[in-house]
Amino acid sequence: MNAMRPEKIETTETETVDTNLAAVTEVEAGIRDFVRNDIAYLRRPASSTPDPPPLDPSAEATVNNVNSLIQRVAGTSLAEIENLISELESLRDLLHAEGQRVQREISGYAQLSQAAMKSTRMIADNVAQWKRAADGLRNS
Repeated sequence: MNAMRPEKIETTETETVDTNLAAVTEVEAGIRDFVRNDIAYLRRPASSTPDPPPLDPSAEATVNNVNSLIQRVAGTSLAEIENLISELESLRDLLHAEGQRVQREISGYAQLSQAAMKSTRMIADNVAQWKRAADGLRNS
């Protein structure tokens, strides 16, 4: 069985891959520039230049793009984490309330069981007295 492999990839797929690679490369370059600028600022002695030189417009735009990308990703993640935390807290409260309810019901069943045992003992004692009285009447 021979599997045929197409020799050509459609041009639209190639263009999409090239566009995606270009976007990834651009973002990586922006991150590298941002890190370099950040590290370079930290390595400079404070006494030589009080204010950092302004970034060129393309680097500033790249930094802004990276910052907005990080804020979007982090914002979504933080919102998801906050939602998860609030759901877990509400579940904790629900479990706590249910635990208290179960404890109250168990306590009620224990009291009911004790009352039933006392009643059964009283009935058994009365039946035993009646039996003795009946046996005494039969023997007389």
